[in-house]
Amino acid sequence: MSESVEQPSQGATALRLHRELAAIWGTGLGLQRLAAVNHSIIGIRMMITSFVFFAIAGVLGMLTRVQLATPNGDFMDPETYNQVFTMHGSMMLFLFAIPMVESFAVYLTPKILGTRDFAFPRLTAYGYWCYLFGGTILTVALIAGVAPNSGWFMYTPLSSSLYTPGVNADVWLLGVTFVEISALSLAMEIVVSILKMRAPGMSLDRMPIFGWYILVTAMMMIVAFPPLILGSILLEVERAFGLPFFDPTRGGDPLLWQHLFWLFGHPDVYIIFLPMAGVLSTIIPVFANRPLVGYRAIVVAIVALAFLSFGIWVHHMFTVGIPHLALAFFSLGSAIVAVPTAVQIFAWLATLSHGRPRWDVPMLYVFGFFFIFVIGGLTGVMVAMVPFDWQVHDTYFVVAHMHYVVAGALAFPMLAGFYYWLPLLTGRAALHRLAVPAFWLVFVGFNLTFFMMHLTGLLGMPRRIYTYQGDEGWNWLNLLSSVGGFVMTIGFALVVIDLIVQLRYGRRARRNPWGAATLEWAMPIPPPPYAFASIPSLGPGTGRIAPRDLGLSLARGEGYLGFARNGWQETLGVHVTTGAPEQLIVLPQPTYLPLFTGLATAAAVLALLFKFYLLSLAAALVTAGLFVLAAQRAGLARDYGPMPVGHGVSVPPHTEVAEAPAWLALICTLFADGTLFTSLLFGTFYLWIAAPNWPAAIAPEPSRMLALVAMATLAVAATAARGSMRAVTAGGSASGWISLAVLALLAAIAATIALMVDVVPHPREHALGATAAALLGYVALHAGIGLLFLVSNFLRLGAGFIAPRRVLDLRLTRLWLDYTLVTGGIAMGLVLALPALVTVLGARP
Repeated sequence: MSESVEQPSQGATALRLHRELAAIWGTGLGLQRLAAVNHSIIGIRMMITSFVFFAIAGVLGMLTRVQLATPNGDFMDPETYNQVFTMHGSMMLFLFAIPMVESFAVYLTPKILGTRDFAFPRLTAYGYWCYLFGGTILTVALIAGVAPNSGWFMYTPLSSSLYTPGVNADVWLLGVTFVEISALSLAMEIVVSILKMRAPGMSLDRMPIFGWYILVTAMMMIVAFPPLILGSILLEVERAFGLPFFDPTRGGDPLLWQHLFWLFGHPDVYIIFLPMAGVLSTIIPVFANRPLVGYRAIVVAIVALAFLSFGIWVHHMFTVGIPHLALAFFSLGSAIVAVPTAVQIFAWLATLSHGRPRWDVPMLYVFGFFFIFVIGGLTGVMVAMVPFDWQVHDTYFVVAHMHYVVAGALAFPMLAGFYYWLPLLTGRAALHRLAVPAFWLVFVGFNLTFFMMHLTGLLGMPRRIYTYQGDEGWNWLNLLSSVGGFVMTIGFALVVIDLIVQLRYGRRARRNPWGAATLEWAMPIPPPPYAFASIPSLGPGTGRIAPRDLGLSLARGEGYLGFARNGWQETLGVHVTTGAPEQLIVLPQPTYLPLFTGLATAAAVLALLFKFYLLSLAAALVTAGLFVLAAQRAGLARDYGPMPVGHGVSVPPHTEVAEAPAWLALICTLFADGTLFTSLLFGTFYLWIAAPNWPAAIAPEPSRMLALVAMATLAVAATAARGSMRAVTAGGSASGWISLAVLALLAAIAATIALMVDVVPHPREHALGATAAALLGYVALHAGIGLLFLVSNFLRLGAGFIAPRRVLDLRLTRLWLDYTLVTGGIAMGLVLALPALVTVLGARP
């Protein structure tokens, strides 16, 4: 009798807990959905948006195949064809591949790691809006007939204002940079969340392999994207204001663009591949009915792959005149990169061979991946060999290789992942009668389309041509490629129909339908906005997870934070390596601020596009003001001390600890910023060493006095930031120190701008002056951002968010100003050294 009374009491308690959490974490209906910051909602939005861009890009690809299906095609004129093939590549890479990878990470990572959300939900939402608005700019430009037309790689001088005088190239440079803001912000969000927000007890060496893949990928994004952003900024500045970074007649060099682009482009291949490899490493053990073979070897392999990918960007530049010794080095590196890839493939094959594989729709796509990626890998080794690359470079052989290693490595694991996690997304299972024929249409169509391109490339068909004569021997191969493209398109259409039909008619799926052992299946499906009613604990003795039993325990509130408190959205922060709980993280509620900030950013980009520079500056200031406003709503306005989180553990809130997520986020930001700065230094030295028409006719004579003033005032600002921290920690007032830092930064900006005005030769006349102006502009910009930090400090001091135990804001400001001082010293030193440097190598033709 006692049991019959106790069980309803537990059920009522659990039901009350779920209702309370749903009220706290829910977003609302109607227009309130625009204020959503929950990772599940943002992840699904990104998936849907990237699928829409994929459909548009796929249609554009089919238009190119119609044009090339027969010789002397007149389906499109050359200008239209250039816009279509440029937008096909740009959309597939920047609007589909990278965002789709990130959408998987955004939706799945917190669930697989056993936490409730990301560390900065508003940043996640802002990243999505930037992605949507940037992609919309590119799409509208295509409809208006002013889309980019210089290729998705935008090589100079073709993309310079001399050869592309309209806004076509500007659309690419500004739109893609806008989208890259999204990618970078989400990458930093992912790194911080994986390192600081996992289920308690989940040390790094016990983290699910999917988490490792996503962590390494996000770190690669932080390092890989800044060179492209810098290149886009420099090229847009050249087009808009005439600074000749890439103009060889005025001391620039077009090859600088290729170096900056491929410093991004080659790692980007692995940025796309690694998350999908993480999907495979998650799915294969489930369907093989045994744990993954070689967990530690795979972790080492993906870290090695990440490092190697950054050292072989010249793999794409073998025909531009690189010295033979460098060609040998990069050729060897391009071959060695196959080793860590092979480690992963052999681990997957070993897992299958030592298990008892069962076939289902996800495993069909796994099989398709193995077949296609092995072909792509073999052709990759071929083009890594310099003599062979000289023969096939800029032919359709390279187009075929790229589609096998990028499109195949993305599409097949992506579809395997969709079918695997479909019950989690929708609560329903797929209909096999549609899914199986859809796979075979995609598989056969893909190989028919792109395998033939290997042959057309070997027969000498160049890339980027819009028609051909018909007597070259390519006719039947091009026709088969076009037919295969339409077969593949029908297959993808059937996949979409299958997804829509199963949403309407698919049978209800039970919890953990595949028998997996990862935490995302230990929650209701589809998951509630708070993900877990209580956060799981993985103690030292925790072996293979049983999600069904664990899910019932978590639903009853038996994990960490199995209660609602103060209307807060609570989750746990853990130690980076051990996973021990160390802080209570209070997340922000839904807000429209990310949408408004995204709109302001879009306004700044559009004003730049139409050359309304003052309006763009005003929109940029509004964007900065909205970021400062967002900072005012973060954190807690009083001290709480250690608070109970369950299991007898009490931890302080994140506002009262040294290793808060915001601290790690700023470190990631400075790492990305440092990569951009290093790329700027690389560009300066590259032009100094390799560009023609150096030195300039007029020798630079920068003012040492102004440079010393700028450095001294930056040092004063950094010192004042330290003084403000000491004052608050001691219980005193920091207002005087902050005021001093503001005045010092204003003086540093004034001195730096004065140096820019006096740059010789004039930045429009020679790349020497342009690089000096770029270095000085970098210093002034970062001093200006430091002012925003100080303004935020003033406001938060007045609102009570800063106190002796809550000095995180001041620590962040100190770190930023220290970084500004160091990079400013390097930049100023290089500007002062330029007069001596330009005479070292002498005049060059």
